[in-house]
Amino acid sequence: MNTSISDNRKQPLVTVIIASYNHAPYIEASIGSVLAQTYANIELLVVDDGSTDGSVELLRTLSIQHGFDLRVQENKGLSRTLNESVARSKGSLVVPFGSDDVMFPHRIATQVAYMEGKPEVGICSANTEIIDATGKVMCEREQRKRNEPFRRLDFDDMFMDRKPGPTAATLMFRREALEKVGGFDPEIRLEDVYIELAVTRAGYFIDVLGEPLAQYRKHATNTYKNGRFMVENVLKTYAVYREHPAYEQVRWRFLNSMFLKYARKDKGLSRELLGMIPLRAWNKKTLRGMIRMVFG
Repeated sequence: MNTSISDNRKQPLVTVIIASYNHAPYIEASIGSVLAQTYANIELLVVDDGSTDGSVELLRTLSIQHGFDLRVQENKGLSRTLNESVARSKGSLVVPFGSDDVMFPHRIATQVAYMEGKPEVGICSANTEIIDATGKVMCEREQRKRNEPFRRLDFDDMFMDRKPGPTAATLMFRREALEKVGGFDPEIRLEDVYIELAVTRAGYFIDVLGEPLAQYRKHATNTYKNGRFMVENVLKTYAVYREHPAYEQVRWRFLNSMFLKYARKDKGLSRELLGMIPLRAWNKKTLRGMIRMVFG
């Protein structure tokens, strides 16, 4: 594989960007799933963002074997890394892909075919299958986003959580949409929520296909498990749209959900969250969270 895989120049070039940070147990499977795509015209850019777990040595070996573009840097964070990678990429379609996730072989081909002739779609997504740290498909109870039907989302759908949202492991961006919104915000480290809202606010739709096209890996260091990180960055993202008439309701709904989620797991964080929710915004989740704090 060269930096650009191309057997058919008439196909749009798709840039896949894998930014890796301390994912040595998973990175080879992630890269391998890109190399195994049935779609030919792919540019693969891999960036190690300051790993300390042996990832760099593995990536250098894989780069020599397969010929993809590898850059190794001091830690800059995902948003900055993605912006720099997009700036040097050549694809008209851009796929940021988790270094711990796995694509199904037909993933890129399916999404490219769908995006053709739909300039109003800034992001194409799909459902995901959940796997564990070893790659085993998890039980049916865990597969919440495997069988969701097709949905088209606009800004209010996203901001007000009116429909099931896109999945990070399956995002494909139209390059012009990324450029129109100025890319990712380096100050907001939860990049997917920010960019999805920015792209839909700019007038594009997000179309989510009703089939799984990737496997999302659940393991001990998933970002969503860091409650304080999630709260800080989601609130920063929502604050961009503080002029929206539903801003306060959206913010309170999120705080109540996070309070309930962490009432038993992290009582220090949950107390802080409760202090951010005014009495008039309390709901059943607030009360359930209080019960968990006391008796959990």
